[in-house]
Amino acid sequence: MSAEAAVHLDSPPREFESDDELLVQVLRPYKANCTYLKSAAVSSRSGCVTAQCEFSIPESCYIDDTGHLNAVEVNISYNQMMYYALAKSVKEGLLKDFTSWTLDDYWRHQLPDILIARFGGNFRRPINARSFSGEIEFLSVERRSPGGNPLIVADTSYRYWDSAGGRCDGDVKLAIVNGP
Repeated sequence: MSAEAAVHLDSPPREFESDDELLVQVLRPYKANCTYLKSAAVSSRSGCVTAQCEFSIPESCYIDDTGHLNAVEVNISYNQMMYYALAKSVKEGLLKDFTSWTLDDYWRHQLPDILIARFGGNFRRPINARSFSGEIEFLSVERRSPGGNPLIVADTSYRYWDSAGGRCDGDVKLAIVNGP
């Protein structure tokens, strides 16, 4: 390993507290009763982006109270966490494959071009949906050009937990089509 690479790996993480203005913009496409993400702090180290998030689901948007976080809410929460982490990464230049994007580019691509290619989850213990925490990590981001069309594939992991020991985790593969 070169000295430059060693310095890069040992460099301190870049950390960003929750950006309330950005959060409002990220959640704009959601119905008012589906804005579960309340805050998100993003950090970056050696090209890996992580977001630590706080959520609250006072009432399910589609079903009577189940008494716990369910698979639909896990997916919606993941989307909100991922959209915020990616928007903050664009704003701060944290992921190299997105450095050519501006936030205006991000807003144009957020809904039509950021796709979940595969979603997996493991429910370990019930989580109180009224107040829980979550984390997303971008494990890898790879640029591809199948047939000449720009494509970015991102492997991510997520986990949720609450103060009573509830927990859930999983892996998600994203495909960003019409990318930078």
